[in-house]
Order: sequence, then C-alpha cells, then structure tokens
Amino acid sequence: MRSKKHWGSLAAGLFAGLLVLPLGAAAHAADPTPGSDQGGSPGPSAPAELKISTELPKEIKVANSDGKTTLTAKILNKGTKDTGQITLTVLGLDGMRITSVDGCTSVPENKLPKGTNTGFACVIDDLAAGADKSYTVSATYDLKKAGKICLPVTEGTGEKLLWQQGPVPFGTTKPTPNAPDTPLLLGTDNVPAAPPGDSSATPSPAPASPSPSSPSQLPRTGVNDGVLPLLAAAGLLLFVGATGIWWANSRHHQRRRTH
Repeated sequence: MRSKKHWGSLAAGLFAGLLVLPLGAAAHAADPTPGSDQGGSPGPSAPAELKISTELPKEIKVANSDGKTTLTAKILNKGTKDTGQITLTVLGLDGMRITSVDGCTSVPENKLPKGTNTGFACVIDDLAAGADKSYTVSATYDLKKAGKICLPVTEGTGEKLLWQQGPVPFGTTKPTPNAPDTPLLLGTDNVPAAPPGDSSATPSPAPASPSPSSPSQLPRTGVNDGVLPLLAAAGLLLFVGATGIWWANSRHHQRRRTH
C-alpha cells in the first residue's frame, strides 16, 4: 500500500496544480472513434522538448435510460525526451460527471477547482518519448444540460502545467430521446431534447464567464475561450502560495501525530 505521506503529497500537488491552470451498465465500452486534441494547448512553462498532449474521442454515446457513458482519454509524448513523473487529471463540469478512471485516484471534493464537479488524478511515473497511455473513463451525462470535460497535465505531482485540453464540451444539436442512446460530438454545445408536446428545444443558458480575479475559479482554454490575463495568473499564483502554507502546516501536524 502507498503511504499516507505519498497520497498527502499527491493531494497537495494536485490542489496547487489545478488552481494555476490557465483557462470542457455503460452505454458503450471505450469509444473506438479517432482521438482529437481539440481545445488543447501547452502550458505557459512547458519545456520545448516535452511535447505532451491529450486526446478525447470525437464522438461518445450516452445511454438515454441512465445517462451513463464510457470513453477513452489518451496522453501522448510527442517530444524527444522522457517525461519523468507527470499527473493527468480528468475533470467533469456542468452536466458531465466523472465516476471513475481506471487506475486513478479520486480528487477530494474540497480540492476540486471551482466550476468542476468531479475529478480523478492519474500519476504516471514516466512516459517515454514517442509513447502514449490510455485510460478508460466512466461518466454520467445529464442530457438536459450542457456538459464539459477538462484534461490538465502537470509536472510530477506539483503545479507546473505542461498541457491542458478544455474545458471542452460534448453535445448534440439533434437529440434522440426515443433511441437507446444519444451520440455526442466533441466541441459541440449540447441542445437538450424538447419536453413532450414542445416543438423546439431551448439550450441551457451558458454559464457566466469566470471572473479573472477569482483565485479558485478554473479559467478556460477550450474552444473559443480567451487567454488568461497576466494579472489574473499572478493572482492565482499568490493564492497557491497561501495554499502551500496551509499544506505545510497540515503536514507538520501529521508528522507530530505519527511520532
């Protein structure tokens, strides 16, 4: 078993890393459709020789009976050197909730960035140059809402962002409420099915844009989203510093209890 100290270090690194992100029975098994890095971009401090990226399927299918779906999230190293330890985090937003990621650890609710509802952290000891690794992601999708997913990759279990895909939406403009499942396309805002007797569907209202001054908000890097202003990034880093002080005190108290 891994020690409490290991998981504590992981949680601390995850909390810091997610806060500095510069900002989207199962219906089917892991979706075999081609992957896409749509809505992805490298982190501001990512080394040039580490060309890390992620991919999501271009289409998923959600069971109309229970909202369950399964998809594959892939991380790739297209650079010229091995990555060393990195962490891939899978985050759900709005109508999309992540229920499990094979081989990964659930992020505690109080460690999730504001605006996300669920998350799982996947620590990778090393990803060789030219290699990739796939994870089976189980999720639920409320077809009455819009839903998004976000895949940040950080260095080690720390705060340096190497890559982030999303938040990017899955959705459809042609709901299929009478079919066994509803196909959702990557990069498409979801339009819920019309209630019985209604001839048209009204999309869910778009969420308010995150305030650049909010340190706990997860800004967006997905499709059609703007770049995080430098002043906002500085504010986030200051907040992470305060978080680091809190975590250092927590570790100090844990060590005292174990001696």
